[in-house]
Amino acid sequence: MGSTDVEVRRSHRRRRTVSAYRDNGRTIVLIPARFTKAEEQQWVATMVAKLAKGDKRRRPSDTELRARAAELSQRYLGGMAKPSSIRWVTNQNSRWGSCTPAEGTIRISARLKGMPGYVLDYVILHELAHLLAPGHGRQFWSLLTSYPRTERARGYLEGVASAAGLDLTDADQDEEALAPGQAALDVAAVD
Repeated sequence: MGSTDVEVRRSHRRRRTVSAYRDNGRTIVLIPARFTKAEEQQWVATMVAKLAKGDKRRRPSDTELRARAAELSQRYLGGMAKPSSIRWVTNQNSRWGSCTPAEGTIRISARLKGMPGYVLDYVILHELAHLLAPGHGRQFWSLLTSYPRTERARGYLEGVASAAGLDLTDADQDEEALAPGQAALDVAAVD
């Protein structure tokens, strides 16, 4: 990230704390007004590094996504779900993830990047479970019972969908619109 992407804001009310956040592609660093230029540079470097570390943790690469899926399959599904591929996609505006069990492929919406890890884990597990049980029947949901944060993650996704004016659905009624043998965790627009 270049220095032109960083904005430093000094505050007379801020005494000891430094904080930083992202806003529309810019990094905003908040520091006490009394800081010297050297202290400012030191804290900007520190805070930019902390944000980058957090971004990497919350936004894994496709390779890290594959490793996470393998770990989750082993931990919660006895290693039975083995996707042939799992990757981020940017063209899923009405789904959190989708799976084609016949091919063993899983696609995860890039909209999940930056969401809490337990939410991403739930969506990955949801799609991994479809490799073992297409559809959303009793067998499918029994596969997810071992993941302790299923309900919390579903609630989080419902909150995100609601705030965006969307309605989270797991209904199989949309499956006729999918390719044969494909399953998805959908988000449908509310009219």
